[in-house]
Amino acid sequence: MAFSKQSENEAMSEINVTPLVDVMLVLLIVFIVTAPLLMQAVQVKLPKTETVNPIKDARTVQLSVNAEGTVYLDQRVIHFDVLENELKKLLVGNPDLNVQLHADESVRYGRVAQVMAAAQRAGIVKLGFVTVPK
Repeated sequence: MAFSKQSENEAMSEINVTPLVDVMLVLLIVFIVTAPLLMQAVQVKLPKTETVNPIKDARTVQLSVNAEGTVYLDQRVIHFDVLENELKKLLVGNPDLNVQLHADESVRYGRVAQVMAAAQRAGIVKLGFVTVPK
């Protein structure tokens, strides 16, 4: 058997995996010990009550801006000048109003920013952008 002698100036190209194995074994032991504790549930007999009305879901409004910059509120064309007032009217009946903004990818950013500002002035606090996945 021939052994090659390594000089002291050469870099060591071997990785010492012993510390990695030690850490992994410790983590495995921790998970083995704690997993049964997480699975135990408290057995509780829940009381019986009368049925109640479900919580009212918040209404969702579709706000769209097409490529030409035309604004639609729930699929009907609306002039930009009255958009804020229309949103305020919808907000009066439903304080948890959700607004979903559908903006065409080719519309100018300035137009989308104007629509968002109008929604904010109207008092809308839940505004979401609708996109499609690639």
